[in-house]
Amino acid sequence: MRTRRIDPVNCSVARSLAVVGERWSLLIVREALDGARRFGEFHARLGIAKNLLTTRLDSLVAAGVLRRVPYQEPGSRQRFAYELTEQGEALRPTLVALLEWGDKYLPTPEGPSVIVRHRPADDEAACDEPVRVVLQCAAGHTHLHPEDICRTPGPGARFVDAP
Repeated sequence: MRTRRIDPVNCSVARSLAVVGERWSLLIVREALDGARRFGEFHARLGIAKNLLTTRLDSLVAAGVLRRVPYQEPGSRQRFAYELTEQGEALRPTLVALLEWGDKYLPTPEGPSVIVRHRPADDEAACDEPVRVVLQCAAGHTHLHPEDICRTPGPGARFVDAP
């Protein structure tokens, strides 16, 4: 009797990494989340080669993570700024999770270089506490241990014979 398993080729993680898995892509998203909009801002903040930055910005626009917004300084030609789409904004928890992981497993002797804090809207009391990513099931259970989590077939699962 053959054992069947979920086909690893049909995987949301792999599809996601095809869009943001290259190092510079997530760093561009990080800078956009921190307010960078123009090519020169990304270039100055990241120190990335201009041709590579152009390629990464183009790929993030094509994937729907960023959108180009035209602007024109007086006396200059039209240029484009870059804004995060809803899809791009949704990467914030991913970056916070990577930041937490790096602070825990790849720390510097001086401690974290960045602490993500809760800054509520103006009409709320200031909290200013550090933010962390928490796994939570649909029933609201938190503090899930690795052994409490498993992958199960979803409606789009494809199966292959296991070796």
